[in-house]
Parts: sequence; structure tokens; C-alpha cells
Amino acid sequence: MATSKKTPSTDGAGSVLSSMSGPSETDPPQSLGSSNPNAAALLVKAASGQALSAAMPDNPKEAGQYGDAARTPQEGIHVAAGDPLATASTTGETTPSPKVGDGAPALGENAANASLDRARADDSGRVLTTNQGVPVGDNQNSLKAGLRGPTLMEDFILREKLTHFDHERIPERVVHARGSAAHGYFECYKEQSRHTRAALFSKAGKRTPVFVRFSTVAGERGSTDTARDVRGFAVKFYTDEGNWDLVGNNIPVFFIQDAMKFPDLVHAVKPEPHNGMPQAASAHDTFWDFASLSPEITHMLMWVMSDRAIPRSYRMMQGFGVHTFRLVNAKGQSVFCKFHWSPLAGTHSLVWDEAVKISGADSDFHRRDLWEAIECGDYPEYELAFQIFTEEQAEAFPFDVLDPTKLIPEELVPLIPVGKMVLNRNPDNFFAETEQVAFCTAHIVPGIDFSNDPLLQGRIHSYVDTQITRLGGANFHEIPINSPLAPLHNNQRDGIHRQAINRGRVAYEPNSLAGGFPYQAGARGFNSFPASAEGDKVRGKPEKFAEHYAQGRLFWISQTPVEQDHIVHAFRFELSKVQTVAIRKRIVAMLRNVDETLAQRLADGLGLALPAAMPPVLPQAVPVYPPSPALSLFFRPGKTGIHTLRVAILVGPGSDGAQVRSIYASLLADGAVPRLVGSHLGKVDTSGGAPLAVEISLEAGPGVLFDAVVVPDGQGAVQQLAGDANALDFLRLQYRHCKPMLAIGAAKDLLDKAGIPASLPDGQPDPAIFIVASSEAVKAVAALKKALAAHRAFARETDPPRV
Repeated sequence: MATSKKTPSTDGAGSVLSSMSGPSETDPPQSLGSSNPNAAALLVKAASGQALSAAMPDNPKEAGQYGDAARTPQEGIHVAAGDPLATASTTGETTPSPKVGDGAPALGENAANASLDRARADDSGRVLTTNQGVPVGDNQNSLKAGLRGPTLMEDFILREKLTHFDHERIPERVVHARGSAAHGYFECYKEQSRHTRAALFSKAGKRTPVFVRFSTVAGERGSTDTARDVRGFAVKFYTDEGNWDLVGNNIPVFFIQDAMKFPDLVHAVKPEPHNGMPQAASAHDTFWDFASLSPEITHMLMWVMSDRAIPRSYRMMQGFGVHTFRLVNAKGQSVFCKFHWSPLAGTHSLVWDEAVKISGADSDFHRRDLWEAIECGDYPEYELAFQIFTEEQAEAFPFDVLDPTKLIPEELVPLIPVGKMVLNRNPDNFFAETEQVAFCTAHIVPGIDFSNDPLLQGRIHSYVDTQITRLGGANFHEIPINSPLAPLHNNQRDGIHRQAINRGRVAYEPNSLAGGFPYQAGARGFNSFPASAEGDKVRGKPEKFAEHYAQGRLFWISQTPVEQDHIVHAFRFELSKVQTVAIRKRIVAMLRNVDETLAQRLADGLGLALPAAMPPVLPQAVPVYPPSPALSLFFRPGKTGIHTLRVAILVGPGSDGAQVRSIYASLLADGAVPRLVGSHLGKVDTSGGAPLAVEISLEAGPGVLFDAVVVPDGQGAVQQLAGDANALDFLRLQYRHCKPMLAIGAAKDLLDKAGIPASLPDGQPDPAIFIVASSEAVKAVAALKKALAAHRAFARETDPPRV
């Protein structure tokens, strides 16, 4: 029987139901002949996909890739999809399940860019399972054929557990293997749009999340924190326009001028290959052999032999970007820039004997210090400053700004403070965050660009390459700690450890099947500054690179006498370890070009006749610099007073309990960290008041772990401690390392027993030793705090030590 109802056309339905080919120049079918909801969705998908592609008859932006037009990049061609199904991978993407999600596609989003909350895991209240989610009934015993029989191969739980355990380690970093890290934020002081369009400097008060890793360079992952070494200072900024990694050090210059020499440098300073020694130390023949034949290293040697290489804390050292970078503003204008971090806690260091002893007492000294400060709310803070100069200024400098063995004195180009970094959260998991974080100098953002520094150019390649090896492939950016907070959208696909499940069929650009998305950003995206380049292909360096000694001399004359003494001692110690006499002589010859007094003192210390000065590389004028006070550690005493500094209060049976508690509370009130230290753990009776509970024993907490010591009144305690060699050694080390000391009442006898003089070698009173009666304790504690804020009283230091 005829009907007037019109049947929807199914012409071409078979092509929609297939995945290859189809008719030409026809309207899409109106029905697929089924009431199946998936069929209706498939029809919409096919029709909207065809329409989306047809909306791009050609690529009108193609011409912008050629000639002068290419100098101003344009946005890529793109059109909006009429229906979400047009770009879907599958019509079933709206089918929900506990595994695939709620069935609502997140258009234009990448869930992997969410906060680290997406990756956090907790086992509270949960039963133990395998990696496949199977509950484990017995985690104590392997499956056996009888109680005394062989273990069975079918024990998949045992095999999974052991296999995972056997693969828990990843290759350590070739350099910077040992490190510690923290989360925090960077806050911009004032917008810097005049100089850079970088998002983190776009307005005053803007906060950008950061993850910072501090490290030693030469030692392996299990080495000690307090070795003499350069310290890494790497900051990952999670900016609105992607991640920027400012991968720097705590020293503003480097050992070499060209990345070609980096493997040689590292091979020389690492343990010698025939015997694997020494660990985390430069005091051996191969390093100094390389150094003595590479005069470009001279300036860096001055820094590494200074106290900069043994910082008191990661919280008390500067950081530098080392290289010259470019800042680029929204108009495409560029200036050169060097980056400087300065700690608000000031720049303070250990002394060498102290650093050596700390290595034995607590090889995690710096890691523990950083962790404890953050956990107790004394957040480390650092100020970031730009050192900005133009290409015209750079040309007039007596050195080449592309030479990473040179710095720009602050008196020549002042620092411009631009913001503050605060570290306010420790990582939840050392491996997942600190060990797997990947810093790469190649990671920059719009507004930041590279210079032609040949060491920087090599690092741009090397850092990416090493992360691919360490972290299992090119998808290391998908590890949660490395993923940006900025949207991540590109056509890179697959590879080992790929985590993202990309929606749609398109993985190329330009395209029409996805509406042209993702499309190139054009002028608002990252575009390299068009610095001119000309010249022949050549392996070599500019002649300005050939002057190696003037800035080493600048560093030397900018140090205080105490710091100069420490530099001489460091060279003497390191070269005393070297067995090859010719190497020692070459280093002394090199240092004659820095300072005659330095070279003579070193020669005397090594029992050498002063050799002739090493000849210059080229016959050229040597720049003369005035002293730069900013190069001394004493230039930045800090603004945090005694916060986080550790004060030992030595106690024993008969200590004045009320006095101890009063001093303890006073130190706490001003932010210090007091500890009651005794011969052993447990409670000790006092001469008045409740017993005192010893917090750490002299055995576990030797003097090198504390910044100051207080010995309270109490004859009985003094007598007991006087018979404890650990207590006497504690006091002697505190004295030797120039730390403040307070002895109250009968405690003077303990200082006398330890041989601690109350006066300096010249007979003047020691400014950091306070010996007072109990009635003067309150006033003396105030004086101790003042001395503690200065960290040390180097006036008492002698070579060799008096005690």
C-alpha cells in the first residue's frame, strides 16, 4: 500500500559504515538504515567531518612561509568543527565506564596537564594487591611444593614483586647525580614588558609555580652533600606558555668555553677509570692534569677553590644562569641578559675541615637542611635579578659575553631585581619528583631566547639527549613532574611510555579533517630572535676568548683576607693529593698570571720553587679590573637573622634546668633550632626544676652539625662532660670552625679543660666567645644571637689551628 511518508535516503550508507573510500560529489546519506544510536552518531560524524574538511578548499597561509613574509609568522589556518563528533576518534567516545571516564570528551584540553593531584596515590584503608589489582592473600611466603619443597614457577605474585624490585632504579645523571628538590612559586615584583614578553614577568604580583633542584656536579647519586664541588641550581617554571628551565649553578662562570670539551672535563674530574677513585672529589691527578693544560679554566678554579664550593646550605648560596641569554619583548626587540639568584638568608659557607667531618657525621647534611627548613615553615627565599645590556655595550666590554668563563661585574652592569622565589613544599616522593624531574636548557618560552655562547649551544642538545636515555624515551615530558601546566597540543605520537590517549584520526598539520587544529600560533607563539649570522664554517674561538687570567685576578682581589687564605688552603690541599709533580708546577705557573702572592704561597705550601709564569695564549692586552665587593661572600650577609641556625645546648646531670629552659625558649622565639645535647639519650636530673630530656647524643650529633654552642651553669654537668672526650671534641671543633660559644658560670671550667682560649692570637678578646656568670646569662644570650647571625668569627682562625 502506498504511503506519503518519505523514507530517509540511505544512498552511500555502506561507505559510511566502512572505513575506506566513498562516493564523489553526493549528499551524505540521511540514514544508515538502523535505529542503533551508534549508527546515528556515525552518520553525524561522517557528515560533519566531510563539512569540516570542505571548509578548507586550500591553504591561504602557504605563501607566508616564503621570502620576507616568513619574517612575521602567521597563525595557521583553522575552522571550528560544527559538531564534536567531526574530530572524534570513535563514535563510542560518549560511552562511559569506570575506566574510560564519564563519556564527556574534554574538547581542547589535555588532562595530563592537570596538577600533580592526578598522580597522587595513597593506600590508607586498602588491601594489598598486585600491579594488576589482584588482592594478595600471603605476602610473607612464596608458593612451594610442600613446606620444604621447591618454589614453583607459577608463583606470579613472587615473580612480579621481584621483577619490579629488580628494575626500580634508572640510570643516574652523568653529572648532577646527587640532588635535592622542592616545590614553590616565583612572584614578579613589577611587569617587565619593556624587556620581555615572558608570561611570568607580565604583571606585578603574578605567581608562577616552580620546582627547584639543587645538586652537586661530580659525585654519584650516593655520594656526600658537602664535597668541594660546584652546586647545580636548576629552576623549572611552569608558566602560562609552557615550561622554562633555567638550568644554572651556584657559580657564575664555567670550566670550559665550548661544549666540545665537556666530555673531557667530566671524564677528568670523575673517578679515575682504572681504579674508580676518588669519589666526588677533584683532588686527583687526572682533573688537575686537564686543568693545567687548559688555561681557560683559571677563573673557574678560583671560584671552586673558594668557599663558594662548600656552601653552608642550599638556602645560603647564590644561583646563576651562567650564560648570556636574550630577552625579547612583544615588539621583537631584544637585549642580552644574565640571570642572578640571591638568597635572602645570605651567602654563607662551611670551612673545609668542617665540611670533611660533616661528610662522616651526616652525608645528607644539605638535603636534611633543606627538608627541615621547609617542613618547619622557614621557607627558603631567593631574589631573581636581571643583568641587562645591549649588543653595543657588549662590544665595548674587554671580554666576550659569549665566553662562559667570564662574568660581568655588577659595578659594570648593575642587577635589576625582578621577583622573588619561595620554596614552600617538599616533594611527596623523592623518586617520582626529584629523581625523575628533567631539566633541559632547550626548554624556553616566548620572551626568552638563546645567545651564540658555544657552551650553551651544546647544552641545548645534550640535556634533551640525556633525559631520553635516563627516562626511557622521548615521552619523558609526560612524567607528572615534567608535564607543563600550559595546554599541551601537538601531533607527536606514540613511543615508549606514551601516556596520553589522543582523540581523533589526525596527527599532522596542516589538516582539514580536524578543522586545522592544532594550528600554529604565529606571532603570538615562540619565534626565535632573528639575530644575524655570517662567516665561514670554522672550528675555533674569537680572539677575546684567549685572555684567561684577568677575571681570575678580579675574583682574587675582590676576596677578603680570610677568603684568600681559604683559597690558598684549598689549592694546597688539592694539589698535595696530586702525585705528578709536573702537574703541580703547571698549576702554580698558571696562577702566577693571577697573582704573584697567591702563586708564591702555594709554591711554599707544596715545597716547590716558584716556576716561570705560564705564557699567555696570545700576545694581547690584559684587562685591569678594580675590585668587585659583590664577589665576596661577605657582601650578602642575609636578612633572616638566626632563623634555622642550629644551636647545641650541652647538658648533663646537675645542669641548671631553669636556665636551660629559658635559653632554649629564647632561641626558639627568634627562629633558631636549639637541641639539648648530652653524652647519651635519656633524662638528666638538674640542679633545679624538672629533669631535662637529651634530644641527641654527642655521638650522633657532633659539633660540626651545629652553628653555635651553649654550655649552661651546673657544676655536676661540667664534671661529667669534662670526662667525656666527645664533649671536649665538640667544643674544640666549635672553636676551630669559628662558631659562637657561650659558657655560663661553672661551664668556664669545661672550656678550660678543652683548651679553648678566651682571647684571639693577638691577645684581643674573642668576639664570639662569651664566658659569663649566671646573673649575666640573659644579656649574654642576646650577644650570642648577634654573633650567630654573622655565622662565624674568622678572627680566631689560624693555620695550623690552635685547638
